[in-house]
Amino acid sequence: MLKPPRLLIIPGLHDSGPAHWQTWLERHVPGARRVRQRDFSTPDLERWSERISSTVASDDPEQIWIAVAHSFGSLALAHHLASVPDSGIRAALMVAPADPDRFGLGESLPRERLPRPLTLVFSQNDPWMTAATARRWAQRWGAHTIDLGRAGHINTEAGFGPFPLAQRWVDQARARWSRETSTAAAEFSSWQFAW
Repeated sequence: MLKPPRLLIIPGLHDSGPAHWQTWLERHVPGARRVRQRDFSTPDLERWSERISSTVASDDPEQIWIAVAHSFGSLALAHHLASVPDSGIRAALMVAPADPDRFGLGESLPRERLPRPLTLVFSQNDPWMTAATARRWAQRWGAHTIDLGRAGHINTEAGFGPFPLAQRWVDQARARWSRETSTAAAEFSSWQFAW
């Protein structure tokens, strides 16, 4: 019997503190695992991407994952998915990605469709990435988009402790997995989520 997908939390710079929605989500999803960077204050794309790989690899090789990333963590996840085609991560939610050009990484990230279903949540007034830039990266990566309006960086400072949208995404991902495995179709290649 296949194991249900496990939630992988991928924080951004300075980690996600105790009041952050990622920490709230981690507490609400049994078995969730957080990627722990060696240095959360230094945005190193290669090292952060490798840390995602090593976190996934440290579990049962048969384990599949769904990932929820925030800010710079979203960039590391995009790099990971492009670099590790056989990644155990089967679907991802990217919330308020940081603009790669702010870190000089625009050319280091994939510019083509990523090999997993993605949903990218952005804000009209995010200080770390404009809505137009978020839409451009979402289009390149083949991501479904959700515009939260004027929601800042979608973090604690913007008023996001609990974040039910992320919980719904996790629940839908798990429900989809359950439906597909019950019909012996464990591939997640055509996931579509209804919001």
